[in-house]
Amino acid sequence: MQVTRYDLAVTHDWEFDRDFVRLIAGSARTRGLSVLTVPPAEAGRVLGEFRAGTVDFAVLLDRGSGSSPDFTALQALALERGRDVIEGLDKLRWASDKATMHLEFLSAGLQTPHTVILPAFAAQPEIHLSPGELAPLGVPFVIKPANTTGGSLGVVADATGPADIERARRSFPSDKYLVQEKVVPLVRDGRRFWFRGFYVLGEVYLSWWDDRTHVYAELGYDEAAAEGLVPVYAIVRTIARVSRLRFFSTEVAMDAGGRLVVVDYVNEICDMRLRSAHPDGVPDAVVTRIADRIAAHAAGAGTRERPAGEV
Repeated sequence: MQVTRYDLAVTHDWEFDRDFVRLIAGSARTRGLSVLTVPPAEAGRVLGEFRAGTVDFAVLLDRGSGSSPDFTALQALALERGRDVIEGLDKLRWASDKATMHLEFLSAGLQTPHTVILPAFAAQPEIHLSPGELAPLGVPFVIKPANTTGGSLGVVADATGPADIERARRSFPSDKYLVQEKVVPLVRDGRRFWFRGFYVLGEVYLSWWDDRTHVYAELGYDEAAAEGLVPVYAIVRTIARVSRLRFFSTEVAMDAGGRLVVVDYVNEICDMRLRSAHPDGVPDAVVTRIADRIAAHAAGAGTRERPAGEV
C-alpha cells in the first residue's frame, strides 16, 4: 500500500484563517516540509484516507475540530495513533472554562480581577449577592459567561447592579458566570496599557491591544523592557503551565497602581486575521512569527515543547 506522508497537517474551518494557513504552509515549505491543508470540504476524504493508512502526518495543527464530526474524528484518531496534535479537544474544553481558570490562576499566584463565581441559572435560579459581596467589584463591573466564548459573546462590560446579573445569567442559563471588577488600564503618552500575549510552542509574543477599539500595535522586547513590561512574558508562561496549552492568547493589563492583571484568561483558538487585511487584525509581523514558530516546531527546529509543568 502506498502511503503519502506529510510533516504537517493543518485543519481549518474559518474563512478568515486562510492567510494564517497560507503563511504556515509557506514557512513550512521553505524548510523543506510537506504540508497538507484540510478545509471543511476535504475533511471527510482526508479522514477516510488517514483511517485507511494511505495518508499520514507527523504534526496536526487543528483549527477545525468541534465544527464537524469529520474534523473531530480526525483529531481523535490522530491522538490515538500518537501524532503530535495542537491542541486536543479535552485540553481546549478544560482551559476554556473561565471559572476553572480563575481558580487555577489564583493558585498559581497570578493577579486577576476581584471575581465572584456564580452557578448556572438552570442549576440555581435564585442568587442573592449582599452589598458586601458587590462592593469590592466597584461600579461599573463586568459579567461574563464561563464557557460561552468568542467575540465577547454574552459579556456585559458596564453592569451596575443585581438586575444586570440576573438578566445576564438568563442569557446562557446552562453556563456558570463570573462577576468581575472592571480593570481600567494605565494611560500614558496616549497609550492604554492593555496587552495581548501569544504563547506558541514555547515562545511568547506580545502586542499592544486597545480594549476599546480592539486595534493592535506591535510590542517588541526592547520596548517592553523600556516600559517595565518584561514580567508580562513570565505571566504568559505561567498561564501556559497552568492551562497546559501550547498555542493560545491571553490579555494582561497594567492599571494605574502598577498591577499587572490577567483580564481575559485563555483564548484557546487565537484570532489570526492579518492587520493588513482587517483594521482590528493582529500585526502581520506577529502573525508571521507565529506561523514560523509552528513550522519550526514541525521541522523539529528550535526548542521542542517541554513536558507539562516545565514551561
